[in-house]
Amino acid sequence: QVQFVESGGGLVKPGGSLTISCTASENAFSRFEMAWYRQAPGKQRELVARITPGRTRNYADSVKGRFTITTDKVKNTMYLQMKSLKVEDTAVYYCNRVPTFTAWGQGTQVTVSS
Repeated sequence: QVQFVESGGGLVKPGGSLTISCTASENAFSRFEMAWYRQAPGKQRELVARITPGRTRNYADSVKGRFTITTDKVKNTMYLQMKSLKVEDTAVYYCNRVPTFTAWGQGTQVTVSS
């Protein structure tokens, strides 16, 4: 089972930027379509951005034009660069495969607040 470790979250003001990272075991980014998901308090987990091993990317409408998903296969790391952050982007962010594995990492908290 692939294991995920998310990091880089924090507190940022509206309009600010933040980049979060995900490392995964077993060459996941070369083998699988991968994605960033997020879960806000009281809401269901949603897919935010996805990337194939060939680096084809797709984004949820709510983040299109503001978020960029990338992978570094040498470092076995996936990134989510977030710009023009909004209060509604506040959530715990997770990485996982598309479709998801059963096991999730601990996630990284992103809080957008003035």
